[in-house]
Amino acid sequence: YTDVWNDLTEKMGYWVDLENPYITYENEYIETLWWILKQLYDKGFLYKGYTVQPFSPAAGTGLSSHELNQPGTYKMLKDTSITAEFKIRRAQEHPLLSRIFTDADEDTAIIAWTTTPWTLPSNGALAVGQKITYVKVETFNQYTFKPVSVILAKDLVGKFFKKDAENTSGYEPGAKVIPWKITDTFTGAELVGLRYHQLMPYVTNAELEAHAFRVIPADYVTTEDGTGIVHIASVFGADDFRVAKENNVPAVMIRDDKGNELPLVDRQGRFVAEVTDFAGRYVKEEYFTDEQRAAADFKGTDVLIAIKLKEDNKAFDVKKYEHSYPHCWRTDKPVLYYPLDSWFIKTTAVKDKLVALNKEINWKPEATGTGRFGNWLENLVDWNLSRSRYWGTPLPIWRTKDGKEEKCIGSQEQLRSEIAMSIEAGLMPAGFELKDMHRPYVDEVILVSPGGKPMYREADLIDVWFDSGAMPYAQWHFPFENKKEFENAYPADFIAEGVDQTRGWFFTLHAIAVMLSEASDEIKAVNNAVGNPGIAFKNVVSNGLVLDKHGNKMSKRLGNAVDPFITIDKYSADATRWYMISNASPWDNLKFNEEGLDEVRRKFFGTLYNTYAFFALYANIDKFEYDEARETPVAERSELDRWILSLLQNLITEVDESYADYEPTRAARAIQTFVDEHLSNWYIRLSRRRFWKGEMTNDKLAAYETLFTCLQRIAQLMSPIAPFFSDWLYMNLKVNDPKAAISIHLTEWVNANMEYVNADLNVRMQLAQDISSLVLSLRKKKGINVRQPLAKILIPVLDREFQQQVELVKELILSETNVKQIEFITDTEGLIKKKIKPNFKSLGAKVG
Repeated sequence: YTDVWNDLTEKMGYWVDLENPYITYENEYIETLWWILKQLYDKGFLYKGYTVQPFSPAAGTGLSSHELNQPGTYKMLKDTSITAEFKIRRAQEHPLLSRIFTDADEDTAIIAWTTTPWTLPSNGALAVGQKITYVKVETFNQYTFKPVSVILAKDLVGKFFKKDAENTSGYEPGAKVIPWKITDTFTGAELVGLRYHQLMPYVTNAELEAHAFRVIPADYVTTEDGTGIVHIASVFGADDFRVAKENNVPAVMIRDDKGNELPLVDRQGRFVAEVTDFAGRYVKEEYFTDEQRAAADFKGTDVLIAIKLKEDNKAFDVKKYEHSYPHCWRTDKPVLYYPLDSWFIKTTAVKDKLVALNKEINWKPEATGTGRFGNWLENLVDWNLSRSRYWGTPLPIWRTKDGKEEKCIGSQEQLRSEIAMSIEAGLMPAGFELKDMHRPYVDEVILVSPGGKPMYREADLIDVWFDSGAMPYAQWHFPFENKKEFENAYPADFIAEGVDQTRGWFFTLHAIAVMLSEASDEIKAVNNAVGNPGIAFKNVVSNGLVLDKHGNKMSKRLGNAVDPFITIDKYSADATRWYMISNASPWDNLKFNEEGLDEVRRKFFGTLYNTYAFFALYANIDKFEYDEARETPVAERSELDRWILSLLQNLITEVDESYADYEPTRAARAIQTFVDEHLSNWYIRLSRRRFWKGEMTNDKLAAYETLFTCLQRIAQLMSPIAPFFSDWLYMNLKVNDPKAAISIHLTEWVNANMEYVNADLNVRMQLAQDISSLVLSLRKKKGINVRQPLAKILIPVLDREFQQQVELVKELILSETNVKQIEFITDTEGLIKKKIKPNFKSLGAKVG
């Protein structure tokens, strides 16, 4: 698709160096990535850890927290939820035992709710909030109809039991109303230590029997949903992993032939053989093929678990539950939280600096930086760098098999040196040369440790988002070459990407820059030289999404996607660009409507083209050539010329400031208003007769010079948004000037000449436009043609200055509206109705 992308890039007018792209798979790019990782490693920012991480069985790799927080990764799923009965052991010593079992036949269970039933075979503990109040409820199991006493949070009793059934008796099996009554109350702290029977005993051992299947405290337990008691499967939840470790609860695991501990779910998302009832089944329904799911007798694994628990009298409640669930951004399949050996970047070590330096960046809109991005930084976790894939940038760390010695390689030169030592130690063949830094070639490299042991590369690749975040350095192959070019380009003045990159590219750029500002002497030196506090970019525009005209996301599947090549061919690239920029700020979502695009093409570009065509027609007839050295002084030109040039200077100022403030929408709209309302609809129309004169008078020459200046300045002002049309307009205006730049994009920016600004003239000419517009509007409303003269216009006088200004443009108004006279009215009673509307916002602050 490279050719298609390059074609679109050129046709759309993207300013990109297609001849010299940086390519992330080239050795030079990878070498810079290794250098960065070496800086972080030496600083202690790179470490290996065994933790529960987001894992995509479909992609076969772990995911970082920022990958999991991309827009669209969380999707609504309707899953089977189970409230399971964890039967309390009678044979144990605990202060509450006599209250838990009040008679020999009582069946008492702690109930816990989960939306991931597939984790229940791995349950190792139940967590309670120590200050939460819990109750014991006597009732019946709705599936087996057997009596049971259950323990749950008092505040959540109403979610499981009907009020009108409280303290009732006479239960008939299968009845919808199930009697219940509260028989005891406990605090969470009192429940801690209670032991229960393993819910699904597929895998057990002496350690589990001794230390697992008990109630533990946890600080995150609430009474917002469920039962107020959390089922803990330590290998499938980050919080579960933490509290289990804090309370010395072993994980429910199996051992492979080599003695390695493994979860009950493999990396393909299937139950292992030891889970006999469900061996080989995918734990999430979405992992099955479409054909498998389409079968008439297909049931998801969660449903089968629910059926088994019902049969075993261990299911208290089973319901469908709709909730938001994370999905893999690559495969669109659900992720699991899974225990992984991973390498991490310790971003939390520089969290405060990341937060502080974020305030040095100009975000457009500001709310994205302070809100979405700022909040993300405030809740930062360490960056999971490892990826279990084949293609990508290899992690440059070699370790001995016992993990006691390791080396991080930061350059090709260092690797060659290490290989030479390895050859000398007899670990590698003589003459070995690594020409490609990818797998499988890099995996052939065996290094020698300081202790003389062989070291093998860690099998992981690195997160592709690290590749993208490192581009400011790797594109120049810094620090190995192009140091001056890098210094001139760092930090970037401006970047732009979709709002979905807030936790993607924007984050990785910022994180790597800040960490290098702490870890790398080379980057510290560059930062000092250019006065950079440690950021990768100074300004950022966070683009919104382009939606269809109804506000829906574009999709080929839905048939509402727009082919950019078709819109370019039909309406032009410039009209497309102008429509997208002028219609909404870049950070707002845009409802793309072809009718609006066509309107821009006709009304704005059509008007500007016709303005130029009018100029060119008469300029060619009169053989007019602009001569800056002999230009008519502005002070000697007509009031109409001075007015449009005055407005032009204001326009230049407004557009310049808008561009500088990364507000292109404001700039585009200002240009459009100037061209449509002032230059074409007013200046040209009122100046026509000056161009029609036969002889080249001073007044006619001034009109040519004025219109030429306006067109030339507009070409420059609009060039960032409409690069093709502006260049065409400029080249046509400068066709006979051998000294002119070869393109509008190579011209020096012309600042506003504030000496030409006449605020007083601007005000009265605006009054003339407004009054004329109102009169013409009233004519249209009453069906009176402009050719029909009217006797007078009645204009209420609000103040003396207003009347004086109108008097100065009186003849212009009368000519435009075909009215014989203007009559000013000082007594406006009966003509003007004055209304007073309170400013409730201001008033409320004062009076409440």
